[in-house]
Amino acid sequence: MPHSPALGHGSAARSEADPAPDAADGGPVTDPGAGTRIDLDGAADRRLARRLAEESVVLLRNAHGTLPLPPAARIAVVGPNADDPRAMFGCYSFPNHVGIHHPDVPIGIPVESLLGALRAELPDATIRYAPGCEVDSRDEAGFGAATALATGADVCVAVLGDRAGLFGGGTSGEGCDVGDLRLPGVQHELLAALVATGTPVVAVLLAGRPYALDELDDRLAARIQVFFPGAEGGPAIAGVLSGRVCPSGRTPVSVPRRPDGQPTTYLAPPLGHRTEVSSVDPTPRYPFGSGLSYTRFRWSDVQVDGRAPGSEPVRVATDGTVQVSVLVRNVGDRTGTEVVQLYLHDPVAEVTRPVVRLIASVRVPLDPGHAARADFTVPAEAAAYTGRDLYRLVEPGDLELRLSTSSADHRHAVALRLTGPRRRLDDRLPGAVVARVEGAP
Repeated sequence: MPHSPALGHGSAARSEADPAPDAADGGPVTDPGAGTRIDLDGAADRRLARRLAEESVVLLRNAHGTLPLPPAARIAVVGPNADDPRAMFGCYSFPNHVGIHHPDVPIGIPVESLLGALRAELPDATIRYAPGCEVDSRDEAGFGAATALATGADVCVAVLGDRAGLFGGGTSGEGCDVGDLRLPGVQHELLAALVATGTPVVAVLLAGRPYALDELDDRLAARIQVFFPGAEGGPAIAGVLSGRVCPSGRTPVSVPRRPDGQPTTYLAPPLGHRTEVSSVDPTPRYPFGSGLSYTRFRWSDVQVDGRAPGSEPVRVATDGTVQVSVLVRNVGDRTGTEVVQLYLHDPVAEVTRPVVRLIASVRVPLDPGHAARADFTVPAEAAAYTGRDLYRLVEPGDLELRLSTSSADHRHAVALRLTGPRRRLDDRLPGAVVARVEGAP
């Protein structure tokens, strides 16, 4: 399943996230009988798969408004993952887990490759295709045909990345480890050759890793990160490329600047960020939570417990809650979804803490000119951490809540001061933040 903030933060309906709520609740389960056909690919399932795929597409770069693509453009589609439906699936999906051992057996359900989906999405465009290379081959014999196509096109869509598999049967998946984050095979060299043609290049990475493109990143017209979006991934990506879908995905990991970097967690202490202690800058190219849109949003009117915060920290008991909200307005010319992320900054604690930690997020869908309030009810227990005695605790002191578009882009900060006794949570999990949208259509 593709990464989905909707499922991760409670905004997906129970009936969508759980295909059998009655059975999960311990209710009656009806035996359909041995001769009953069970449809695992029904219309409702497809609609959910499409929505999740569309919401998972992450637009990382869009220089000079290259995207959306013009409907009648001359498009060169290049890359080993462009015409392979299996590129939409991860290592434990049926096509890559079992199907790889039976290459003559079809996937079993209709799955469109990105090439096929783009041709259906843009019927007036002239779309030509060349693979350029295989996913993990060192053979560059296909570069000439690929660069020739790109040279004669208005734009080149390079579809690169991984072949998911298990224990060496792919370039990504369980048992398919690597020593750096360079694209497999000669895909980096293929991308460099395409960029060198001078034709604007849109890189689409269907991959299980946040690959670093090094110096090529700044020369791309656009970059899309998709990971493995599932059965409806092809139409979802094509919809973002055409503009039918306004991108709203956010990266679930940080994307490093260099291939020899690591996909480090954003949950790093101060010395895990750029400091004078080391000459190596670990700042990621795209921080955790990054993602662009085709529209623009303006954030304003931060409120704490229903009113504007003052100059002093807001006092909250160590067993209390606080409500924080921000007004989000779509100031662009098309419908889109903003993702408001709430991070906790704990400057002083008895053990080393990360500089920021995501504690909630909420998707805010808005038509042009419309506004809605992203609202978070935050228990003091959201600041709990494991102390030196190995118990989770909430302690008095100063905190900061940061309303952000990513782990590195903080739009507004609210200072808190927890008061009262130090609390030990024993074996109980801390209370969760409740996120909701007020006033959205």
